[in-house]
Amino acid sequence: MDAIPVVALEIFFTGLLGLAMLAILGTSFVVIRNLFRGQR
Repeated sequence: MDAIPVVALEIFFTGLLGLAMLAILGTSFVVIRNLFRGQR
């Protein structure tokens, strides 16, 4: 476990956090767009 530098783990988890944020934003965008489209 000591062979993996801490910076690599930080970059990895920061990338995962960014991917999760993009997925949440995309999903909420689609849901809100469908809600407004359903009102017409």
